[in-house]
Amino acid sequence: MSNTPPKYRLHKPTGQALVEIQGRRFYLGKHGTEESRHKYQRVIAEWAQCQLHPATNSKASEPLGISINRLILLYYRHAQTYYVGPDQKPTSEVTNIKYSLKPLKELYGHTSVNLFGPKCLKAIQAHMVSLGWSRKLINSRINHIRRAVKWGVSEELVPSSVLEGLRAVQGLRRGRTLAHETAPVRAVPDAHVDPVLPCVAPPVAAMIQLQRLSGMRPGEVVMMRSCEIDKTDDVWIYSPPQHKTAYHGHRREIHLGPKSQQILKPFMESKDPEAFLFSPKDAEQQRNAARRLARQSRAD
Repeated sequence: MSNTPPKYRLHKPTGQALVEIQGRRFYLGKHGTEESRHKYQRVIAEWAQCQLHPATNSKASEPLGISINRLILLYYRHAQTYYVGPDQKPTSEVTNIKYSLKPLKELYGHTSVNLFGPKCLKAIQAHMVSLGWSRKLINSRINHIRRAVKWGVSEELVPSSVLEGLRAVQGLRRGRTLAHETAPVRAVPDAHVDPVLPCVAPPVAAMIQLQRLSGMRPGEVVMMRSCEIDKTDDVWIYSPPQHKTAYHGHRREIHLGPKSQQILKPFMESKDPEAFLFSPKDAEQQRNAARRLARQSRAD
């Protein structure tokens, strides 16, 4: 078997770039483009990985196993039923998994999972860097790929040796990669928030102010109910039933001081304890009432 990498070539009838490996053609996109050359490098990385393990690839009696595409399909079906909230609807983690597995599918979808080694994973890392993704995002996406393979091992779809090889690939380190760093997320300045408050309905303004005071997430303020707020002490404690670590059995507590309490009280007085404090219907009714009042004022 030749050790010379297959060449990057032009397919004249279509204008696409291609590389041919063992009689099989891989089309890479428009010839001469940077994207097609990146894909060429990925295919060659896979080819090189196979070259490094000729014994594994040449044994006719050894099964090649399922394809990467098949593993992705089965794992994604699992994720849709495993990563669900209390309402049994898929969480955002399912979407994250979908985007993480997309480069794996594009570059190695037709590859046998048994041949997916460390160099292949490094090739995907390099591809993600070329797409302009941040270092932290790339490390997160690579971990999702490892998680998919780990699930495949637990289902006896993937040899455990494949997972061990992937674990040897280190995450990208700060200052030692071309991937850029993301700026830390900071609080929005009050000077940007205050002008917005008079322009929105009172329930929306209240939610904005509560987030600013307590640091709770948007999803947590939207689903606030009186029955989930402990008003025993001077500082109230809000315990949302749904949060990011609920599946670990953790309890999340959000402390609400006097300013937050003053914002909440008008919404709690006329509400059933089981009802949501901030209703889109109420906000829309108040917005429409303000618009009618403005029209009447102009008419007068």
